[in-house]
Amino acid sequence: MTTEIVKGLPSTHGDSYQLNTTSLIRHAARTYPEQEIVFRTPDGGWDRYSYADAYSRIKRAANALARLGVGPADVVGILDWNSKRHFELYWAIPGLAAAMLQMNLRLSPEDLGHVATHSGASVVLVDESLLPIAEALAPHAPGVRAWVVMTDKPMSSINTKLPNTHHFEDLMAAADSEIDWPTVDETSTYSACYTTGTTGRPKGVFYSHRGIYLHSISLAATISMRSDDCVMLITPMFHGQSWGLPQAAVYVAAKIVLPGRYLAEDTKVLVDEIIAEQVTVANGAPAIFQPMMDYIKTLAVAPDLSRARLLSGATEPALSLMRDFREIAGADVIHAYGATETTPIVTVNGPVKPSLRGVLSTEEAWDLKRCQGLPVSGIDIRIVDAAGKDLPHDGASQGEILVRGPWITERYHKLADDGGHFLDGYWRTGDVGRIDKNGYLKLTDRIKDVVKSGGEWISSIDMENAIMGHPKVQEVAVIGVDHPKWQERPVVLVVTVDGAELTLEEINSVLAGKFAKWQLPDTVLFVDALPRTSVGKLDKKAMRAEHADIYKEA
Repeated sequence: MTTEIVKGLPSTHGDSYQLNTTSLIRHAARTYPEQEIVFRTPDGGWDRYSYADAYSRIKRAANALARLGVGPADVVGILDWNSKRHFELYWAIPGLAAAMLQMNLRLSPEDLGHVATHSGASVVLVDESLLPIAEALAPHAPGVRAWVVMTDKPMSSINTKLPNTHHFEDLMAAADSEIDWPTVDETSTYSACYTTGTTGRPKGVFYSHRGIYLHSISLAATISMRSDDCVMLITPMFHGQSWGLPQAAVYVAAKIVLPGRYLAEDTKVLVDEIIAEQVTVANGAPAIFQPMMDYIKTLAVAPDLSRARLLSGATEPALSLMRDFREIAGADVIHAYGATETTPIVTVNGPVKPSLRGVLSTEEAWDLKRCQGLPVSGIDIRIVDAAGKDLPHDGASQGEILVRGPWITERYHKLADDGGHFLDGYWRTGDVGRIDKNGYLKLTDRIKDVVKSGGEWISSIDMENAIMGHPKVQEVAVIGVDHPKWQERPVVLVVTVDGAELTLEEINSVLAGKFAKWQLPDTVLFVDALPRTSVGKLDKKAMRAEHADIYKEA
């Protein structure tokens, strides 16, 4: 595949105009100054202010950081929930041509220290509630010269072991209210995020202003976002820029809801606010959406969420979950696919293609919702075999998924050996999938998670989602475990609803007809909870390690 760039006739367009994040927030504040931003307060209540109010604080925040010595190419870290201040820093830091470092507060202190040191972070802003995490990582990040505490309390009432601390609101009060924003080169880093380190140290992905600008346009267009939408940011803003939804929401000047800190086990606060603010767009994982639906089912009157588009990622949402949201609340669960390395949107499974409407039966249309969807405009996708040869888009051929585009990373930060993560300019996702004749991508597994039994592949994802259709199943994971005769065999780990009893025969009954007899699992284990990674994904590496010897005596 050629990478030569052919130069044509020069245009008369304003190609010197730089695409950067400052343009997005300036436009929104100028054109929709009255639009609301609703945010959670530290006491668990709710408050609101306008785009104009937010932009005023964004300018002050940028000036405050500049007085701390932050300038172009500096890296500034954030340890915070999905809060008002976090939202303001999303614009203030890159507006100075500095890089906003997204710090995953669920990583270990050692990994967070590596992230801070490897990225070159010199300043870190930390919410008061997260001071223990900052204090634990500080010894591992000697390059951080200043720590800024974000709190509504006076600095005199804050006890911390952090060196060289500053009070964010005091800095804001002393800062100028206006700023002459620099024109930032669009290829400069606006933000950085590190992978969660499941295969070694976290790797740095540094996103450009141009990349997030184009991603915002594409995401907004793909899920039909407009200024009359209300967008709740459920996915953490400290990882994968909350899937680019903050920027896309500002691009269309939608109302924004920032839920602050919440627990996956108690999503009542999210549902209540979705209803109260009439949220129409939200993002999250099935691990969040399932408890939300469980709570909705307890309500005397189901809410009308018929305008809601719930962008679901991390893992494939169960068909039963998607049907419940549609049939009970009228909401559309929109399956999406991406990764830290892809900003992250690669594919979205929105409304059925016009050419398929009226062609598919009701059940076929629901089954299509299990696909990761169609590539968003601007993204190229390939499916290749082990030799890197392209496979046909016939809905049957399975291979590794490769992606390329203006918001797909082409290398990792300060990593001499890319570990074979790139091929011909494409990023190798490590996912196995197929593309059908209509262009729909369907993930069948992670290369490392697919079950290889008797020389054939068994999709753990497909098996998990089939099992989730059983009414007694709350959560499920399927892992491949070494077997002396068959190379690997599937082992099913199940969390049942309220500890209900379930047999292997009942599990296999929901798989019958969908899987061949030889593919059916021989072992099911009932557990209280499934281990997850720092970003909420099932930690199959930990499960495989724990149950590695289960077939040793077979």
